[in-house]
Amino acid sequence: MIRILQSVSNMDRGGIETMLMNFYRNTDRSQVQFDFLANKPQPGDYDEEIRELGGRIFVSPGFMSYRKYVDYMTDLFRQNPEYKIIHTHNGSLMLYALKSAQKNNIPIRIAHAHATAVPVGLKNEVKKLIRPMIKYVATDYWGCSEAAGRFYFSEKRWERNHQLIHNAINVDDFLFSEEKRESIRSKYALRDKLVIGHVGRLAPQKNQKKLLDVFALVHKSNPAAQLVIIGTGELEQKLKEQAKQLGIENAVTFTGVLSNVNEWYSAFDVFVMTSLYEGLPVVAVEAQASDLPCVLCDTITPEVKITDNVLFSSLEDSDASWAKIILDFKPKARISRADEVKKAGYDIKTEAERMQNLYLSLYNGWKEKQ
Repeated sequence: MIRILQSVSNMDRGGIETMLMNFYRNTDRSQVQFDFLANKPQPGDYDEEIRELGGRIFVSPGFMSYRKYVDYMTDLFRQNPEYKIIHTHNGSLMLYALKSAQKNNIPIRIAHAHATAVPVGLKNEVKKLIRPMIKYVATDYWGCSEAAGRFYFSEKRWERNHQLIHNAINVDDFLFSEEKRESIRSKYALRDKLVIGHVGRLAPQKNQKKLLDVFALVHKSNPAAQLVIIGTGELEQKLKEQAKQLGIENAVTFTGVLSNVNEWYSAFDVFVMTSLYEGLPVVAVEAQASDLPCVLCDTITPEVKITDNVLFSSLEDSDASWAKIILDFKPKARISRADEVKKAGYDIKTEAERMQNLYLSLYNGWKEKQ
């Protein structure tokens, strides 16, 4: 059995973390075991499950001091010589873990691209500077989409050495269910509502400010419309204040983190994302598995469209234009999209086995050279 050190932010219910847990649960842990390097001190939602599955969680000093980070990683690798593979998911800051691994002669260093941009703002200028350095310290380039891989590693290196890893899901968990729809809509008094759904971290990248502005116009045209936002994050209070200022606070539900998100897709009527940038959002795959009409911003790679139920709109388009697209979706009988989603490569059982075999191949290739 080999152990893979996964470098993450912390194991909360974010998109990357949920994707990793999907793979972890479906990996043969007698052959490949995951451990997690958290780079934020806060405990994560998945920590207990990770330990139950046999994984370990290490907490680094964070990214404020490169020297302290490298010293910590040096001690970690010295105390755990079994690590031959590190798999990093930290955006531009994965350079820290990759460089530390290189200094400590970890032979297999996987950089995994999950986005197509670096956030704007002064504090992110350093991230823009160090992103081009990642390709020089990683040994393997993985990405959730072609666009994300090319953004992080350059066209040349991506074409030469890459693995496209689909943000796969347990498809059967997300198929439309009339029973789940009726249960949730009845429980939350949504039966006669046009329910607009959104799932995502409440953070600048996800641009829920635009979503609220758009929904205000949807609600003006259809007072029976209700927006349900699943997730939590640093902007939660600001978004609640915005909803109040727009006069739609009673038509917007902030659910926080939920453990049954898969059931809510059945309850939604339309799914909307207004992100400033993405890699390939797993929530959009989940929504399509439920045959849910999706209105997505064109900052999301077109690779995400795996059914005919997706329309793209530009963030430059007016809020009124967005609202019209949402309102123009006509109710229809929802069907199983299982075959389409699986055929597109998003079945977790197939993808987890492929990732497992990639790890084993990399490890065995290194071992043969010793």
